[in-house]
Amino acid sequence: MTELLIKLFVKDNKNTKDPKVRGAYGKLSGAVGIAINLILCISKFLAGVMTGSITVTADAVNNLSDAGSSIITLFGFKLSEKPADKEHPYGHGRIEYISALTVSIFVILMGVELLKSSVAKIRTPEAVEFSTVAIVVLVLSILGKLWLALFNWKLGKKINSTATKAVVTDSLSDTASTFVALVSLIISHKTGFNCDGYFGAAVSVLILWSGISLVKETLAPLLGQPPEKEFYEEIKNEIMSYDGIVGVHDLIIHDYGPSRLFASAHAEVPSDIDIMQSHDTIDLIEREIQKKYGMLISIHLDPIVVDDKRINELREITQNAVKEINPNFSIHDFRVVDGTTHTNLIFDVVLTYDEKRSSAEITRLISEKLSKIDERFFCVITVDYAFD
Repeated sequence: MTELLIKLFVKDNKNTKDPKVRGAYGKLSGAVGIAINLILCISKFLAGVMTGSITVTADAVNNLSDAGSSIITLFGFKLSEKPADKEHPYGHGRIEYISALTVSIFVILMGVELLKSSVAKIRTPEAVEFSTVAIVVLVLSILGKLWLALFNWKLGKKINSTATKAVVTDSLSDTASTFVALVSLIISHKTGFNCDGYFGAAVSVLILWSGISLVKETLAPLLGQPPEKEFYEEIKNEIMSYDGIVGVHDLIIHDYGPSRLFASAHAEVPSDIDIMQSHDTIDLIEREIQKKYGMLISIHLDPIVVDDKRINELREITQNAVKEINPNFSIHDFRVVDGTTHTNLIFDVVLTYDEKRSSAEITRLISEKLSKIDERFFCVITVDYAFD
C-alpha cells in the first residue's frame, strides 16, 4: 500500500535529494495522517460516548490533535520547499524542523490534558459500560495506528526526515495508549473495578514522555547539532583523496534543513607547489563535492612547509607535547618564525569538548612543556575545537 501511494502521489520519487520530491513525500504523510486520524477520532468518540469511558474519549481527542499535527506537518513540508530569498538566503528548509517541534508540543499538551481528566476520574469515578462495538473500534484503531506508524517510518527512511520520525513516535505512543484503553475496558468489565482513571493517567505519562523525547530530538538540529560522524569523515576523506592535499582541518558543516547543507574547510597544501595549481585543485574539489553531495562548500587554502627537516621535527615535538596533556588533542597550521633571541612556534591546538581545564590553562601547560625542551621556544597558540 505504501509503495502504491508513493507511486501515485510522488513524482520522481527516487530523487529524494530534490526539495520538491521531499515536499511531496511530506505532504503525502500529512494527508494520509489527516485522513486516518479523523476516521479514528470519530470512531473512538462514538465508542467513548457509548461506554462512558474517559480513556476512550480522551484517546479520541488525542486523535483529533494528531490530525492537527498532520496538518502542521503537511504545511511544514510545503513551506520548506520555498526557494531562498533576500530575507532567507539559505532557504526555508528548517521549517521542517519547526513543524516537527510543533507536533512535539501538541503531544505534550494533550498529555497534560489527559492527566488532568484522568485525575478527576480517579477522584470521582463513573461507571464504564462494556460494549462489543467499542472493543472492535479500539482494536481497529490499534491496527490503523500501527499501519500509520509503519507508513511514516518507510517515508522517513526514504527522505531521512525529522518530521516524519516525530509522526512515527506519535503514532506508536497512540497505539500504546489505545491498547491501555482496551485493557482498561476489559478489566473493568471482568472485575467490576473501575480502573479507567488509573489507566488514563498511565497513558498520559506515556504521552508526556514521548512528547518530551520528541522535543529533545527536534530541537537538536535547530540549535546546531554536529553532523553524523560517518558523513563528517567521508567529506574529510573526499578532500584528502585529491593530489596535492596533505591535510584537512576546521571542517564545519551547517544544516539549514534536509538537503540544504553548507560547509567550509581548510585544506593544507605544500608551500612549494605553484599557488595557481593548488587553487585549481581546490576549485575542482568544491565543484565535485557540490555535485556528489548537493552541498555547497568553501575551502580555504593553507600552504604549509612539508620538506623542511627542522620544521617537521619541531612539528612532531610540539604534537607530542600536546598529546602528553591530552591524547585526544591535535594541532594544525604549524609555522616557525626564527628570531635572534627566541623561536616562535605558531599553531592552532584543537581541544575536545569534554576538557574541563580552561583554554588559558591549556595554553600555559603547552608553553611550559615546550620551554622545558628548549627555553628559546615561544608559543603563539590559537585554541580551536573540532566541529565533528
